[in-house]
Amino acid sequence: MMRYDRDGFPIPPDFDAGFEALAPDPPPRGRPPTVQPPRRPAGTRKRWILTGLIAAVLLPSIVIPEMMPAIRQMVVEWSLEQAAAREARDDIGGAVGAVGRAIRWHGDDVELLCMRSLLRLEDRDAAGALKDADRAASLSPTSPQPLRVRALIQVVLGEADAALEDAQAVVEMSAEGDPEALNHRAYVRALVGRDLPAALEDVDAAIGGRTDASPELLDTRGFILHLLGRTEEAIDQLNQAIDGMQQNRRQLGLLAGRVDRTELARRLRVLDHGLAVMLHHRGLACADAGLEEQSNQDFELARKKGFDPSRGIF
Repeated sequence: MMRYDRDGFPIPPDFDAGFEALAPDPPPRGRPPTVQPPRRPAGTRKRWILTGLIAAVLLPSIVIPEMMPAIRQMVVEWSLEQAAAREARDDIGGAVGAVGRAIRWHGDDVELLCMRSLLRLEDRDAAGALKDADRAASLSPTSPQPLRVRALIQVVLGEADAALEDAQAVVEMSAEGDPEALNHRAYVRALVGRDLPAALEDVDAAIGGRTDASPELLDTRGFILHLLGRTEEAIDQLNQAIDGMQQNRRQLGLLAGRVDRTELARRLRVLDHGLAVMLHHRGLACADAGLEEQSNQDFELARKKGFDPSRGIF
């Protein structure tokens, strides 16, 4: 049988005497002998070391590229969940950062850029919001969504002509008679105080004589009627809009315990902002009608629910 010395080298058969000389010294008298673990041959150790080095170099280059799409998707989804949670808690800066992380991992995406643009606008970063909207528009020149967002940003920035140009482009890119596009152009016109008769035509076309028009459409119509001096009609339309929005909020509240709490809180927050805008509009109309107490109540409740033109909540 082949034997090995204490350094792991093989001992030829004719080196028996030498092997004895190479044995470790006996332990000092009075101590039990120490049991030495068997040594692997040096060649075996080298092979294991080499195998480990190869694995360390090759495995990441093989495994990580295969796993990266799944890892990327997980990070994006987690980031968007974090953004929704932070938005629900009114941590808009945190929501902006979470969507930014999703964009870094996913890459530029029109929907994500528009999402961050609106959040940046709410965080009073109109310049950053405009940058995101411009990028989204360049990525998808035929998509109306980036222009829809950008028009609102231009209103906040006081760029009426640019806002109207984007609102016009949204209508041209959308299907003929699209209610959302017509309502958007009508509302942008109302916000900048331009082309009010045409704005009323837009929202009337969007409603189309329906008796189940959304609260958002009724609010736009009521706001325009107020700007046109048709106060009584304006208050009537805004009352209907507010009643409809409050009903929507009650129905959403019934989902408590049956849907994700964070998503429910986020959606309620969005509804409250819409209600805040409607209350502010009614406050303006009531002030014109001399209903001072009702006007003050509407303004105060609108403020509590988040009305703030500097944040795009208008």
